[in-house]
Amino acid sequence: MEPLIEAVQRTPIIDHHAHNLLLPDELSAHDMLSITTEATGSALAHTPSTLAHLRAVKQLARILNCKPTWEAVQKRIDEERSKPDDFWSRKCFEGIETVLVDDGLDGNIVHPYQWHDRLSRSKCKRILRIEKVAEEIIKSTATTLLQESGIIPKAQRGIELRLRVVEQFATAVRNAVMDPEVVGFKSVICYRTGLAIAGRETYRDVVRLHRGWNAILQQCTHSEYTRLDDPILTPFFLHTAVEIIQDTEARHVKPLQFHTGLGDNDIALRFSSPSHLQPFIKEYPKLPIVLLHASYPFTREASYLASVYENVYLDIGEVFPMISQEGQEKVVSQALELCPSEKLTWSTDGHWFPETYLLAVIQVREALQHVLGGYVRRETLESAQAVQIVEDILFNTSNRLYDLRLKLLPLPLTSEVNRPSSVTPVGAIRPHNWALLTTFLDCKPDIIFIRLQWLDYTSTLRTRILTTTQAISLFSQGKFVAIVDAVFGLLQTDIPTPGCGGPVGEYSLVPCFESLRRGPRNPGYAIVQCEFREKETMAPVSICPRTSLRNIVERAKAEKGIDFLVGFEIEVVFMHYSNPTSPEDYIKFGTSPVSHAHAWSATRALQIPKMMQCLEAIVVALKDSDITLQQFHPESSPGQYEFVTGPLAPLAAVDALITTRDIIQSIASRFEMRATFHPKPVSTQPGTGQHIHLSMTQNGDEPGEAVYNDFYGGVLKYARAICAFTYPFPESYTRTGDGLWAGGRYVAWGSLNRETPLRKIEGSHWEVRFVDGFANSYLALAALLGAGLQGSHMMPKDCREDPSVLSEDEIDSLGIEELMPVSVEEAWEALEGSQGLRDVLGEGLCEHFLRVKRHEKEWMRSLDGERRRHWLIERY
Repeated sequence: MEPLIEAVQRTPIIDHHAHNLLLPDELSAHDMLSITTEATGSALAHTPSTLAHLRAVKQLARILNCKPTWEAVQKRIDEERSKPDDFWSRKCFEGIETVLVDDGLDGNIVHPYQWHDRLSRSKCKRILRIEKVAEEIIKSTATTLLQESGIIPKAQRGIELRLRVVEQFATAVRNAVMDPEVVGFKSVICYRTGLAIAGRETYRDVVRLHRGWNAILQQCTHSEYTRLDDPILTPFFLHTAVEIIQDTEARHVKPLQFHTGLGDNDIALRFSSPSHLQPFIKEYPKLPIVLLHASYPFTREASYLASVYENVYLDIGEVFPMISQEGQEKVVSQALELCPSEKLTWSTDGHWFPETYLLAVIQVREALQHVLGGYVRRETLESAQAVQIVEDILFNTSNRLYDLRLKLLPLPLTSEVNRPSSVTPVGAIRPHNWALLTTFLDCKPDIIFIRLQWLDYTSTLRTRILTTTQAISLFSQGKFVAIVDAVFGLLQTDIPTPGCGGPVGEYSLVPCFESLRRGPRNPGYAIVQCEFREKETMAPVSICPRTSLRNIVERAKAEKGIDFLVGFEIEVVFMHYSNPTSPEDYIKFGTSPVSHAHAWSATRALQIPKMMQCLEAIVVALKDSDITLQQFHPESSPGQYEFVTGPLAPLAAVDALITTRDIIQSIASRFEMRATFHPKPVSTQPGTGQHIHLSMTQNGDEPGEAVYNDFYGGVLKYARAICAFTYPFPESYTRTGDGLWAGGRYVAWGSLNRETPLRKIEGSHWEVRFVDGFANSYLALAALLGAGLQGSHMMPKDCREDPSVLSEDEIDSLGIEELMPVSVEEAWEALEGSQGLRDVLGEGLCEHFLRVKRHEKEWMRSLDGERRRHWLIERY
């Protein structure tokens, strides 16, 4: 379910049918009550008792952090509107990639369609309303003819009007077909003469003799012509436009949208069913036809048409937020009963007020999550199939249908407004992706406990455990677990570090529910990674490791358009252990009897029943926790194996890494073994690393060589200082050296070279080899990405040999100038002298980290060598 939930949350929306927002001075032109109803006039007074309105008030109140009353909501909206730079409108449009604007609804009381570019991620485009084009041409031409009354005989004026209007109309449509700003057309003939449209041949001769032309002229002598609703001329203009659109020589035929079903009382409901369009659909098989507004209440009829005619598509918009939640879910289900999911689209039909966009987006995400989640739970759909349906409905189908050529770039996890079920109040903070918790628990009713986890500066994974009942009660109110602010100053033994917090003061522990997974130890547990906030202001805590990584990832996106993918090679050694025999004794670990007949990728390392049962149980548990395991295999040291996880965004990758390690160690304990990530658990055997694979895109594309060389040049520039985070213990340096395939001693890079700290694999995909399992991976990755963003134009040359066998002249010719640290003290010294890295990570974080690590090293002097080794294996 988690991939589906993420897709619902993070898929950007191509809103393929909506209307302009009102100008600030024209907000009183329409009643705000209209945001959830098609009612007008006196019928509008009854809207506050509809389920759609009551739900909207509740949702808006949560966002605006006010009482759930219409009066309170309106007051807060007025306050938000007064903020500069269209703040409120921007917030309402969050999650929308682009809007295709039908700007034929209102005249000069709305913003032009291009104005809406500031509210969406990609530029907006136009949908041209056919009847509006005809009306404007008729109006201007009739006015001109009346002014020429002395020139053209009265008997000829109707004929002249027809000739001029038809010619100008055809020209306007041809121009629109060629205009890249116009991506589609729309007809509101449903409002004018209904959808029972006779064939084009019916109108060809009739139009010539039709008295309607003279009637138009007569009308224009007394008042302004405003509406095309003549039963002959209205379908005539539609057929004329369609013939031009369909017969274009362009490679792409622009679609035609039809208003169907749901509308105000200006329509004749019985003639708004899309079933009336069947003859028209057959007449124009090359024309893509979009049935708007779910054709509600005729959704099944529309679904049928889209299923049996290749050129018909069904939009399931406008019912959000115009009908009840149950009704919306039925619309989605009914549409999917027959219609191929790749022919479904979605739109807000937003108009006048930005709140119509906001509510529509929130509610469609809720409906998709509920309906498709049900199909996944019932095993009607695989999770990946449900994800595809979400992406098609919200983005892919419209992107293809309107030839927009946009890239589907997932929304950032920090985008909090347009979330299902629960949304972030203005001026308040809720847990990241809070709605994921309730959905997760709906899908996994066996979950009773939730572990709130964080990784401290000693790389100790710590937790608080809540019952699900208490978690929902707490977080739904925007309340959090309080943690002493000495949390990042504690050693493994809970000894506080002087100057790193004390007994006074607290932080708020804020769960990030995008990391929510089933726990490894017990079927009734779920786990979620957390960040810390200042208790009073809820400002991010600058020394929080996860927050630090998040800030750098967001900076990369905002400043350079760069997104990263991260994967881990997780090496682990399985050991047996013996329990203490006296109070002075301690747990001791060894490699026997796990396997001494062990070699890299050797199948004999898989022939021990107990070991294989353990490995297979780990793989199953990873799958249950929705963690993608690409492969696993034996490594070189006795009892050593490597697990390779799939690429994810940086935060998600570290979240998954933490759970993967927890699962590995928990499963091993069930088989009476200890799984350790100690870099050198056996001094005479090869070491254990935790290498990182990095790749990047820039604005959705593979970056050029100059971009990623500059990035990895920055990593090498600060590599010695980065070691403070990637090799954080003295024991980390026992696995390093030349000839060990552990990254070597030289600050260098090489194509497919395992004896350099950076190994280039292909394009922007590189491997970082100077990392081990003692690292806090949030901090390690933050340091790596932060250093890379600093950049360096002094990139050494590609080292294609083991640098330890090269002469000094050969080393110099490659531009290799430094050696990697050989001790943790040397790495600390490098960090202290690397102002660029300290700037990007924050002085406070770096100083706090160094203070804790030095105190940790001093305390651990009390442990002799052998006891210290077992002590570390027990904890890591």
